[in-house]
Amino acid sequence: MNSLKNLSIQPIENGELRKLLQHNLDQKTKPVGSLGYLEELALQIGLIQQTTKPELESPVMLTVASDHGITEEGVSPVPTEITWQQVSNFVNGGGGIGLFCKQYGFDLYVVDAGVDHDFEVHPRLIDKKVRKASRNFLNEPAMTTEECDQAIQNGRDVVALFAEKGSNVVGFGEMGIGNSSPATALLSVYTGLAVEECTGPGCGLDQKGVDSKANVLRCAIEKHGISESPEENLATFGGLEIATMVGGMLEAAQRRMLIIVDGFITTSAFLAAREICPTVRDYAVFSHCSKEHGHVKMLEYLTGRPLLNLDLRLGEGTGSAIAYPIIQGSVAMLNEMTSFGEAKVYNVVDQTGNIVPEY
Repeated sequence: MNSLKNLSIQPIENGELRKLLQHNLDQKTKPVGSLGYLEELALQIGLIQQTTKPELESPVMLTVASDHGITEEGVSPVPTEITWQQVSNFVNGGGGIGLFCKQYGFDLYVVDAGVDHDFEVHPRLIDKKVRKASRNFLNEPAMTTEECDQAIQNGRDVVALFAEKGSNVVGFGEMGIGNSSPATALLSVYTGLAVEECTGPGCGLDQKGVDSKANVLRCAIEKHGISESPEENLATFGGLEIATMVGGMLEAAQRRMLIIVDGFITTSAFLAAREICPTVRDYAVFSHCSKEHGHVKMLEYLTGRPLLNLDLRLGEGTGSAIAYPIIQGSVAMLNEMTSFGEAKVYNVVDQTGNIVPEY
């Protein structure tokens, strides 16, 4: 794919910087490791930014929207018109994502990757429509290779724009009725798990509906087969918003931005991005574990540790926004928490070299 030709994502590992960051964390006025995952998070962000004093700048939330031809098979109980109606809601600050972005300081933009609607120009709407909805992948690939490539490039271009404006934090979310179906198919295709293990209710299917959805997805995978190329699998079973997020995530990692991953559909995009370029994994924080069936399997496959587990399943990027204060806290801890030396708190070192503070 042309969109991937100039892609080069470096691993974040830096031996000397890691040692220095770990030393700084261990010198804080607390027992070593007592802030748990917050310390790992701070270290990761320091390595991403290649500094002992990381800063979170101009966080942007990209909620990417598209419609899906697979809805023709009854895989969602919700009418597809909800996609464009919610996009209009979001760009005007509405919905869960509008509220939480305002609450937690994100600059929200909605990217139209393939909504089956003609929107009026809006300053919060970025037009990257490849076509009006993906195709019904029970019958034919969801996207041509060229369409998928264009969606990936569109995602890269959007993230590059915000990176050049100074953002080093990007959250991803999505909107698209029926998009739990391509996300489920991609989970099965990339991990080898049976479709039945991956399929959940999406926007509210009952058990009969879930079973029917699983059958549709299984038939689609059997029809097309699984390619050795992750890009071809993305084109066959994915969605335009998923492919656009894939490109955005890859570009963000290349530019050493922190990627905040939302729920089931967004994580399916990250799963595809990691299949394309494994080093993208170093740059991601998983905001939460969704209640949507299959998300925990995605996280396990990616060895992803979610920051929150609140039974969220709204999507849109809401989990990414809600988790952001924890990320801010981890960076503040690294930069601002007093050290033993600053506080003049006595500490000793045990036989293994670990600091044992005496309060």
